[in-house]
Amino acid sequence: MATDISTAAAPGETHSAGRRRLPPELSILGVMIGMMLLFEALGWIFVGQSFIANPLRLKIMILQEAEIGIIAVGVTQVIIMGGIDLSSGSVVGMTAMAAASLAQTEGFSHAVYPNLTGLNPIFPVAAGLLCGLIAGLVNGWLIAYTKIPAFIATLGMMVSARGVADWYTNGQPIGNLEDSFAAIGAGWWPVIIFLGVAFIFHIALRYTRYGKFTYAIGANQLAARVSGINVERHIVLVYMVAGLLSGLSGIVHTARAISGQAGVGVGFELDAIAAAVIGGASLSGGVGRMTGTVIGAVILGILTSGFTFLNVDAHYQEIIKGGVIVAAVVADQYRQRRRRTA
Repeated sequence: MATDISTAAAPGETHSAGRRRLPPELSILGVMIGMMLLFEALGWIFVGQSFIANPLRLKIMILQEAEIGIIAVGVTQVIIMGGIDLSSGSVVGMTAMAAASLAQTEGFSHAVYPNLTGLNPIFPVAAGLLCGLIAGLVNGWLIAYTKIPAFIATLGMMVSARGVADWYTNGQPIGNLEDSFAAIGAGWWPVIIFLGVAFIFHIALRYTRYGKFTYAIGANQLAARVSGINVERHIVLVYMVAGLLSGLSGIVHTARAISGQAGVGVGFELDAIAAAVIGGASLSGGVGRMTGTVIGAVILGILTSGFTFLNVDAHYQEIIKGGVIVAAVVADQYRQRRRRTA
């Protein structure tokens, strides 16, 4: 008899002997608080300053991680479904160039499209989102219908999207953007957009068929198919969502920088995957929560900001960040083994 997915327990909830366990985010939140306190102590020892009591530093950290966080919201859904997306950083670069080219000030003589300057910000935003949506559609279609591994499909998109970004203006930056477009990245708007997107998909994953189907495919694709889920269509949909959010991140970054750069987004995909995994998403699929991803993104921001605060060389920062990612994956594998043996 086919399983009724709609009656399944809420994703991320586990029960033991009739008792509800504490949310897994609490342990991740504890790690975040411990890390902040560690940098606070190291700051007084080595720098003679407070790490936490510096509003400007914390604001910069949060704004930078908001862009990664938007991508991580989409990547988390892909990982929950049992996939992977290596193209999101390059899609950010591609959408940044597309959006910036339609957001240039009216009458700018060296505009990419001289006849399309001074446009309402709706048009560059729509162009950027459309680019991300198309990239996600291609990723999803290749994975769902040609059956090639997600790693290969998204790796190909990563290279292709970066090539498009470089080709678009021969690698030249796009400046002179309209103030109305730049307002999207002003102040706390990037953070508000990130938290808004995270909240929307938190609700979608926990309380809608979209979320139940996503978890079901990640947990057991064959069982999901037997249950009546159109697996291929849902894979395409989830990758389109991930591409759309990468496009949104590109728009936010371009508006915040008031410039379109072909090289923007390099490494964003790895940070987004790291935020999801640190936040408790399993690379085996079927496990993950949006609240954990938000905390994971903040933890990455604390790491980067803390090391910069302590004047740690950038190369060492990357080495340590890589170690944190590996540790998170090892912890995930340990959790999976414990779950199987239980």
